[in-house]
Amino acid sequence: MREKTAENQRKKARLILLGAALLLAALLLIPRLVGKTEKTAESAEDRLAFLASLGWEADPESEETRPVTIPDCAEGAMASYNELVKRGGYDLSSFQGQTVDMFQYRLLNYPGTEQTVYATLYVSDDRVIGGDIHSAALDGFIHELRARE
Repeated sequence: MREKTAENQRKKARLILLGAALLLAALLLIPRLVGKTEKTAESAEDRLAFLASLGWEADPESEETRPVTIPDCAEGAMASYNELVKRGGYDLSSFQGQTVDMFQYRLLNYPGTEQTVYATLYVSDDRVIGGDIHSAALDGFIHELRARE
């Protein structure tokens, strides 16, 4: 009987150690995984690298920048635009009323069109918080910031 009790205690101890090891591994890996998805946008090189990570080649000489204040995202055109931004995995609603930096780059490798196409990035605290890809033509298009197909 004592042998079974001792064996059960050893099994429990092994399970506790295994659980502790798994917890430690998760605590060490999670920040690395989160850090990989959160890209810095502090410099032009960072922003161009961000776009390149999505498969977009942007003309560095075309960079335009200006501060913009994010309006109310609850209704009207901004609500529609924020829905588009959300399809790209971002949400501007938590930045309402804040002034952020807008960067725009001409894309050199947008497939299937002769139109001039731009990528717009909204940046706050050196992080991309949203954006879009759009053409400059009056009858053009706009879509979420996404990887090149």
